[in-house]
Amino acid sequence: VLEDMSNIAGYSTQGVQQLLTAEKRATEKVAASRKRKARRLKQAQDEGEEEVDQFRRECEAKYKEFLKRYAGSQDDVQANIEADTKRKIEELNRVASTQREDVSLPLNLTIQ
Repeated sequence: VLEDMSNIAGYSTQGVQQLLTAEKRATEKVAASRKRKARRLKQAQDEGEEEVDQFRRECEAKYKEFLKRYAGSQDDVQANIEADTKRKIEELNRVASTQREDVSLPLNLTIQ
């Protein structure tokens, strides 16, 4: 009977040891799984932040281009108006000078 009891105790100890080993492996697998999940979440967060940064850079570039095109064009319009006005004044002065000579020549002849 003692022999049977020691066999039962041996099986019992062996069974407990197997359960402890299985529990340890399960705990390690759960921990490894949690680490992988945390790593994937961190990677997804980093990728999301990079996408947001890229989108922000694109929007800022478009905004700067918009400002350059429209705010810069106001200066260009002003410069074009000034250049056009100067050209027209020079043309009017030239025409007036030419016509002055055309008008003054007959007047001089009639006065003499």
